[in-house]
Amino acid sequence: MRYGARRSSIRLGLFLALILTVSVFPGNVSAQTFSITAAPGGITFTNFIWLFGSFGTMNALAIGAPSAGVTAIPLSNGALYYTPYQLTAAGLAAGHKAGVTAYVSTNFAHPAALIPESCAYPQACTSAGQYGVMSTNAGAPTTVIGAPGIGNTTVTAGLALFLPDNNGASAYTGTDNARITFTLTDLSNGTTVGTVTMWLNLPAETVQNAVQLTLSTAPSGATIVPAADYSLNFGTVNALGIGPGAGLATQAVAGGMVYHTPYLLNPAFAAFTSTTATIKVYVSTNFAHPTILALDDASASGGPYSAISTNAGAATQITNTAADRSSITRYIGLFVANTNGPTAFNGTDTATLTFTLTVP
Repeated sequence: MRYGARRSSIRLGLFLALILTVSVFPGNVSAQTFSITAAPGGITFTNFIWLFGSFGTMNALAIGAPSAGVTAIPLSNGALYYTPYQLTAAGLAAGHKAGVTAYVSTNFAHPAALIPESCAYPQACTSAGQYGVMSTNAGAPTTVIGAPGIGNTTVTAGLALFLPDNNGASAYTGTDNARITFTLTDLSNGTTVGTVTMWLNLPAETVQNAVQLTLSTAPSGATIVPAADYSLNFGTVNALGIGPGAGLATQAVAGGMVYHTPYLLNPAFAAFTSTTATIKVYVSTNFAHPTILALDDASASGGPYSAISTNAGAATQITNTAADRSSITRYIGLFVANTNGPTAFNGTDTATLTFTLTVP
């Protein structure tokens, strides 16, 4: 008889169960958002990952029509181009208020020619005095919406570019761009709700040079009337200097009388490497009776008075050192000849002077 070993096996199965319990408590949690959009009458924005916009083509004299959505304000030392824009806060907790700050996170490559400025809500943002230079320091940004802040709403603020008169070494013309970072902060708890990055480069901002020459009435002088062209009326004159009109004086000279008056030349120019300009004048349309009436120029009331050229190619030079935004007092004279006989003239006559301002 054989005895064999008997083997037996026992299998133990283990079942492990994990139970996850999730508790949900009701509340009023909502997404907090911050956005910037175009305002009525303002520039348009393109929104990709960032916000893109542009003030277009500008100059420091505010000459010409600005780009759509931009208003130009001429100033005594440059020009301010501004636009309204809208800021929207949404999803703030009940009773919470938010504020907005901004800084120039990437400044223009030519910061002397283009200076970003900001106007804070709730100002009208339609005058130069309401704008101030925007900070370039992330640690000390410019306030766009200050305390007590806004709730879940949309408000309007102003953004501007100031172009100062830059001539000489700081002069610049061409294209440039900058980036501005806006931050919305919950003023109730100090948390950042969101940021918006705005690029001013679609298309790139363009700076042009510009020149302008205006005439105006000098103190105690005859009235210079501005229009499409300027006009000056010497009124009734005679070779004896009797009864000069308001603002006119007389001076006897060989062959007749000079009626004269001071007037002001006001040159302005920006974005030129030269800091001085040349002003010339010539009689572009002469009197019909040039032997009786002639136009003269002088640097002083007492003269001497010299005949103004009638040749555009050889115009009379008034100055070659005119400064930007200067006011130059000059004297224009009307010579009246004391002619008698067959060539004498009585009646009305007119002439036209053309002034040119040239900046190298």
